[in-house]
Amino acid sequence: MDERARSCLLSSRSKLEQDIKASYIMDHMVSDGVLNADEEEKVKACTTRKEKAVALLNLILKKDNYAYISFYNALLREGYGDLASMLQQDLPLISPVAEKSFLDGGTPFVQTILCEGGVPQRPVVFVCRPELINRVREKLYKLENGFGWVAVFGMAGFGKSVLTAEAVRDEHLIKACFPGGVHWLSVGQLDKAGLLVKMQSLCYRLDQDCQSSQRSPVTIEEARDRLRFLMVRKHPRSLLILDDIWDSGVLKAFDIQCRVLFSTRDRGVTDSVSGKKYEVSVDHGLEDDKALEVLALFVNKEVSALPVQARSIVHECKGSPLVVSLIGALLREFPDRWRYYLKQLQNKQFKRIRKSSSYDYEALDQAMSVSIDVLREDRKEYYKDLSVLEKDVKVPAKVLSILWDLEPEEAEDILQEFVNKSLLFRDCNKRPYQYYLHDLQLDFLTEQNRYRLKDLHSKMVRLYQNHYKKGHPTVADEECMYWFRYLAYHMANGNLREVRMELYSLMFSLDWVKAKAQMMGPASLINDYVEYKDILDEENSTVRDNFQEFLSLNGHHFEQRPFPDVVQMGLGQPDSSEVYRQARLKAEQETKKGAFYLEWINKSSLESLSRLIVRPHKGAVYYACFSHNWQNIASCGSDKTLQVFKSQTGEKLLEVQAHDDDVLCCAFSPDDKLIATCSVDKKIKVWNSQNGNLLRTYDEHSEQVNHCQFTNTNRKILLATCSNDSFIKLWNINRPESQNTMFGHEGPVNHCCFSPNDQYLASCSSDGTLKLWEVHTANEWKSIDILDFFPSLTDEPKESEVVVRCSAWSSDGTRVMAAAKNMLFVFDIQSATLLSEIKTGRHSTIQSCDFCPSSQLVAVALSHYTVELWDLESNKKVADCSGHLSWVHCVRFSPDGSILLSSSDDQTVRLWETKKVHPSSAVSLKRDSDVLFHHNEISVIVPDNRKRLQLRNGKTGEVIYQSEEQESRIRCCCLSKDPQAAVLAREDGTVKAGVMSPKQVLKNIGWWTLQLLTLQKSLLAALGLENGTVKVLEMPSGNTLRTLTGHTKTVLYCQFTADGQTLITCSEDTTVRVWDWKSLKCKVLKGHSERVKRFRLLGSSRLLSWSFDGTVKVWDIITGEMIQDFSCHQGAVLSCDVSPNGGTFSSASADKSAKIWSFDSTSALHILNGHKDCVRSCRFSWDNKCLATGDDNGEIRIWHVFDGSLLHICARENKDSMESLHGGWVTDLHFSPDSKMLVSTGGYIKWWDVEKGESLQTFYTTGTNLKGIHVSPDFKTFVTIDNIGVLYILRTVG
Repeated sequence: MDERARSCLLSSRSKLEQDIKASYIMDHMVSDGVLNADEEEKVKACTTRKEKAVALLNLILKKDNYAYISFYNALLREGYGDLASMLQQDLPLISPVAEKSFLDGGTPFVQTILCEGGVPQRPVVFVCRPELINRVREKLYKLENGFGWVAVFGMAGFGKSVLTAEAVRDEHLIKACFPGGVHWLSVGQLDKAGLLVKMQSLCYRLDQDCQSSQRSPVTIEEARDRLRFLMVRKHPRSLLILDDIWDSGVLKAFDIQCRVLFSTRDRGVTDSVSGKKYEVSVDHGLEDDKALEVLALFVNKEVSALPVQARSIVHECKGSPLVVSLIGALLREFPDRWRYYLKQLQNKQFKRIRKSSSYDYEALDQAMSVSIDVLREDRKEYYKDLSVLEKDVKVPAKVLSILWDLEPEEAEDILQEFVNKSLLFRDCNKRPYQYYLHDLQLDFLTEQNRYRLKDLHSKMVRLYQNHYKKGHPTVADEECMYWFRYLAYHMANGNLREVRMELYSLMFSLDWVKAKAQMMGPASLINDYVEYKDILDEENSTVRDNFQEFLSLNGHHFEQRPFPDVVQMGLGQPDSSEVYRQARLKAEQETKKGAFYLEWINKSSLESLSRLIVRPHKGAVYYACFSHNWQNIASCGSDKTLQVFKSQTGEKLLEVQAHDDDVLCCAFSPDDKLIATCSVDKKIKVWNSQNGNLLRTYDEHSEQVNHCQFTNTNRKILLATCSNDSFIKLWNINRPESQNTMFGHEGPVNHCCFSPNDQYLASCSSDGTLKLWEVHTANEWKSIDILDFFPSLTDEPKESEVVVRCSAWSSDGTRVMAAAKNMLFVFDIQSATLLSEIKTGRHSTIQSCDFCPSSQLVAVALSHYTVELWDLESNKKVADCSGHLSWVHCVRFSPDGSILLSSSDDQTVRLWETKKVHPSSAVSLKRDSDVLFHHNEISVIVPDNRKRLQLRNGKTGEVIYQSEEQESRIRCCCLSKDPQAAVLAREDGTVKAGVMSPKQVLKNIGWWTLQLLTLQKSLLAALGLENGTVKVLEMPSGNTLRTLTGHTKTVLYCQFTADGQTLITCSEDTTVRVWDWKSLKCKVLKGHSERVKRFRLLGSSRLLSWSFDGTVKVWDIITGEMIQDFSCHQGAVLSCDVSPNGGTFSSASADKSAKIWSFDSTSALHILNGHKDCVRSCRFSWDNKCLATGDDNGEIRIWHVFDGSLLHICARENKDSMESLHGGWVTDLHFSPDSKMLVSTGGYIKWWDVEKGESLQTFYTTGTNLKGIHVSPDFKTFVTIDNIGVLYILRTVG
């Protein structure tokens, strides 16, 4: 052995001895011929694992370079990638010929690439099938210069998986075609939830080097987009291998413009994807000679030395590599039983029960039966217990140790025995190792134990509960993912009432919701409530709805990191909800232990647009529409069904298994007697809407059909369809073929719809165009290139081309709109000119749009889970319809416009009341509010988006007063407690009225007997307008007391003095004005050169103001003179605060710095550097010791006031999935009276432990971009408003 290699082994020896399991490593080294049987036995004779590792390393050190390389590759195969990396640098050189032929037919380079990509190792016994392998490699070379698909198809058990893995064990192939790597994903038979989990796992693997915490995609579409980005940008020219594809829909999910090799039983699945396609047929199993070679390897003999029964055994195995391996494993242990096993194969008659599986191999049944018969009795029972597992599920040994009630080490030994007998497979790419059955083996076991399955599920649940008495498993438990994924499955399939009750307790538990959502995200939880709905509803359908709704409304927050507090989120549910009841109970218990929770006390005052939520499908709902009499709704989706239900109650009327693949669209005929559907399977079908009978099937499109719509009138009923084949077709339903085909689009056509009078048809396409067609002639009338309205994209590569997703007509037929990316465009159809455009949030994509038939409202469905309503006249958003968990695919108004429906990936169709938009949701509050905390009363004053001022009860959120619309937008407002007005009566009949204090009352009347007639409590309010006007109002009457003019630009802030006699305002006109509002006298404070951001009163006579000019000034408000002028910053001063002792003040600026100043000096005491963005907020603690600053990156820093040193950076290591640390700019900060807590606002509200700099609680608002927060003096009540106008009045629990 080379000296460098020997030295490396010696230096790494202690680490290797500590970690490796020698028996696993030696299996590979014996196969490589590096160790012999005697040496293996010598190592196995050692007592402990470490002693075995020491003995093995001593043997290797006495051998040559081949032993080093064999050891290195064995480490890779067994998942010890970290240990192998220690040896990689000193791999010894051997001759090129020897290197190429050594081990697996691959070099150490190949081993490393394949191990990193999760490609399975060769079977313990392997024979090469060069003809098939070379055919696969030949097709793979065709992917060298572009993306495409190579399909390896054939019957089950023919060795497709081994072939695909073997084909990429070639250094030249990898370096020439796939230098970006090879990535293996075992797929199998999946539902939508399972597919999402697989895609999430692949995303994680491909993005492991990402430094930031990227949240997992929560929908298949989002996962597909993420994979497309990762494969194109981070892993270009890499190969994705998909093993065992069952369904075309699953394969389509990986249509991401990359190089793909996949194995499948179904040759037709490739029809669902685009791009170049190449096929390799595995139309037979092992040839007899190859099968004999496998048997020879198992029994360690030459083929020529095999007994005469060997060829007959091979014949009975029917070429199946799996069956041959099972018999070979038996013969390795009992080499003299050739005749016996041949007889068993020939005579064993296993009566099969009808199975759902497509596999049908008598040879397998016989081989499995024989293989199990030779096991010890206890081993037989253990093996049969494996029938409780689901297909395509890999299980860690710890789970099976719980099922068998054994120590993990005992379970590992039994599992290794099963692996050695080819009864089980082991995945060594993961640590800990995971074990799984081939589908054929599981089918066999399921049939054998069909009467015991329920008992086994019950046993699994019982043993789980015994093992986890103290609570659910945590991330520290290697087996936790299995239990979170499948515990409910075992409970649902148990046979005892007690087990079913356990399912109710589990699924109706906030603890389980928290635990599973934290590990797996909300999608899997939602799927459980849907999958086990019937069982759960037997116990309590209302509670099941409570939990399902809670997840639907809040699931997207579960993707945040750090993980949100589920109890706090539960406190936001309606008081009648079981989720709220449990959350409240837990909050009260935890508060006693020092936890911090908040109650949203005005949540019941919020009106919801939601009217009805229906879950008609077991998968994504791609489309839904009203019947023309709007009594019924039709929907379709990924479960391949068409559903019809009542629009008022959700009662199901019709269910049809409509297509062989996802159903993308459905449509009622004008008379509601017919329903059309179209699908990924390229077919269009027409159904009787009453009984579901199939009337017509059309299959002229050559690719998936994306949309279908009937004409709107009964004059001549036509059906329009559009497809990925770039064509639009018109169908007369009385004819068997299409009436017309419309040519012109150069890419997939995503949507088509008739004008209200059926004269025109609009279509939109991935080619970036909106086209209008004359229905009568089928000729193109107009074409609008939407890309022209995205000038910033014209120079970008092809990937940035605009996809036009949907279109809709106005009710009068004079306008048509189309959506692309996050933009909505409305055109005049005669001139094709752009009338208006709407831009939604930049992080969303418009999936669907519709005109309201009865108003100027437009609805858009968005990829970030919401439906938005916009007013075309004002070009403003008037409502957010929040509630969907996932992408919203469709929005449709009812014929009269009163109801809006939406459908989503979250399996729901939701109905919203459009009429509620105008009185409630259309009115949203602005964030420029003020709050007055007075004794036990809370008053909130706030403008709305209709230029009106509202006074609200701060305990309930109820509106006390609402003003008339002002002449200009209200930009600021403030409240002051008006002195009490008293009306008094003397015995002599004298009545005295006025504003007076109790002392003044007594002074006026002496000690004479009196009667208090009235003691009126009133408020003063002021508002500043965008046009510069200031008004003073009496509240709650709303009477205007004074109108103050003088500012020439927008008034930015206003505040009364403590006695309410003086009002101070500042403006964009660079001035501060001090008003004696009763006499209209005014002092103008001039000195700033740019707009005055805000000011702060210093006692009763001084004022501190700050401006965008970078200065801070101190004024005498009695004389109007400037007392001090501080040149603080190079950039705008965005915030200031004065210390509670009045000796210092702080300033925060757009120049990314904050400073601490003394009023006695014009030089800064401390300059606080370190922020990487604008410092937007600052606040002193009440004990004068700390200063908190917040910036536009969401970072909060806490500084020591005495010396300016940094104490903490809050949550520096816990960046969430938002764009910043706080979901947005940190706009406001407040300390608690004891200076131990801090509250901050940004994209949401957070509370912090000042001493530790750690987050105590987070409250996620419906909207974002909070402008500030008002805090009660006792730090128990918090009031704020989000950017969509929702008022939050929060009160601490306890």
